Amino acid sequence: MLVLTRKLGEKILIDSEIEITVLEVRGGKVRLGFKAPGDVSIRRFELDLRSESVPVAPSPLPEGVSQFAPNREYCVA
Repeated sequence: MLVLTRKLGEKILIDSEIEITVLEVRGGKVRLGFKAPGDVSIRRFELDLRSESVPVAPSPLPEGVSQFAPNREYCVA
């Protein structure tokens, strides 16, 4: 596991295609923004674990998405 420290506004780049930005740090919570190609699936880990045990109908947007743009930019709360 790679562990990084990032400040507000700083980014992490994965495989030259996936960009993660620290949008907000408040108390014990960090708000992250993800930018990825359309064929990359981005899910919260705990929801993925739950979906393995209980089948859930697919939704048009990932759970927790508060903002969506055609170029696959998500803002997850």
